[in-house]
Amino acid sequence: MASVTVTDDRQAIEVSRLTKRYGTVAAVRELTFTVEPGVVTGFLGPNGAGKTTTMRMLTGLVSPTSGTATIGGRPYARLRKPSRTVGAVFDADAFHPGHTARDHLRVYAAMGGYPDTRVTELLDLLGLTEAADRRTRGFSTGMRQRLNLATALLGDPRVLLLDEPSNGLDPEGMLWLRGFLRRLAGEGRTVLISSHVLSEVQQLVDDVVVIRRGELVAAGPWSRLAGPPAVLVRSPDADRLAAALLDSRPDGDAPQVEAAGDGRLRVRGLEAPGVADLAAAHQLRVHELVTENSSLEQLFLDLTSDKAATS
Repeated sequence: MASVTVTDDRQAIEVSRLTKRYGTVAAVRELTFTVEPGVVTGFLGPNGAGKTTTMRMLTGLVSPTSGTATIGGRPYARLRKPSRTVGAVFDADAFHPGHTARDHLRVYAAMGGYPDTRVTELLDLLGLTEAADRRTRGFSTGMRQRLNLATALLGDPRVLLLDEPSNGLDPEGMLWLRGFLRRLAGEGRTVLISSHVLSEVQQLVDDVVVIRRGELVAAGPWSRLAGPPAVLVRSPDADRLAAALLDSRPDGDAPQVEAAGDGRLRVRGLEAPGVADLAAAHQLRVHELVTENSSLEQLFLDLTSDKAATS
C-alpha cells in the first residue's frame, strides 16, 4: 500500500478574536482557539453555531470582519502553495458526475502541479484503485468521502480541515475513517473535523472545540472536559446512602450525589470501591454498582443548551 509522506513541518491552527458579521447578524463572535498538530480535534456546535463559517474563514473563502485565522502563523492567502499546507473538504458532492475518480484527481493534480504518480498513490492509499475508472455518479457515500479525502491529500498537506466527513457512512466506513484520520494525526498532522455524529466523534477525537451562537464555550482535551467517570449505585436504602455519602467528608470535599431514578444514585468524586466500602460500613444494601463513563453527547448538551448559556 502506498504511504503518505511524513515530514517534521508541523502546522498549528490559531484563531484569535475572529468575528464575522452579515449586516446586523454575527455568525462568529470574538472566537479564539488553537488546534495543535498530532491530535484529531473535533469542532462541535449546534446547527448555525458558526462552524462552517469559521472553517471557510480559515481557508480564505470567507473574509472575517475582524480578528485573525492563521495556519502555521500565516493567513491562508499568504501561504506560498496552499494545497501543500492545507487540505480541505467542505462539499461532499464536488465531483463532475461524468468523470471517473482517476479523471477527477488528475484535474485537481494538474491544477496543483502534482504528477499523475501522486494520483495513483492516493487511489491506492484510499482504497479506490478498483473503482478508479468508474464514473463518480455511481459512487456510494463512503466512496465519495474517500475521493474527497484523496483530493484534499494531493499536496500531502500538514493540515486537514474536514466538514462532516462521516456523513452517510455505514459502520464499516466509520471504522475505516477513524483509523485513517488517527493515522494522519499520528504522523504529526493537524486534523480538524466538524461533525454531528457525536457517538462517533467520541471514539475519534483527542481534543474538542465547542461553540454556540458563534462563541466559544469550551476547548481542550475531551478527557479533561468530560471529567472523571461517575458511579451509578442502586440501593433500597438510597436516601440513607446519599446522606452518608454527603457526610463522608466533613472538610467540605464530599462527593457529589444526584438521583438517577429507579432507586439509583449518580456519585461523582468517589470511585466504586469507595462507595461500596461506605455502604458496607453503614450496613446499607447495594443491588447494583457500576462505573459510568462520561459521553461526549452529554457534555455537548450540557455546554450548548440554553440553560448552560444563562447559568
